[in-house]
Amino acid sequence: MDDKALITTLVEQYFYGLHYGEADVLSALFHPDCVLKAPGLRRDLSQWLQQVRQRPVPAASNHPWHYRLLKLDIDGEQAMAKINCPLPHGHFIDYLGLLREEGKWLIVNKMYAVREEV
Repeated sequence: MDDKALITTLVEQYFYGLHYGEADVLSALFHPDCVLKAPGLRRDLSQWLQQVRQRPVPAASNHPWHYRLLKLDIDGEQAMAKINCPLPHGHFIDYLGLLREEGKWLIVNKMYAVREEV
């Protein structure tokens, strides 16, 4: 599988983990020292995964699946994915920074913010 296909599969797993509240699925996609950043907020991976475990599961409320990979930029062993994540508690745009290390792509950085509707 080429890098684009590998990263696209990782992003699809990310969507699955978010939609079904599967913190263990999400955990496997991130480097352990990843820091998640939103305006005025910083969390380590364990804090964010705990939040995922505690919040309502989108699939349980029949929330529609409108997640999308908007843009993917790959340059050697680094990549940036811009994704659309409309969750029940807010419509987010995420930027996922990825690195390929030891032959495996992992999310090493996540920036996210609520999308302002226009």
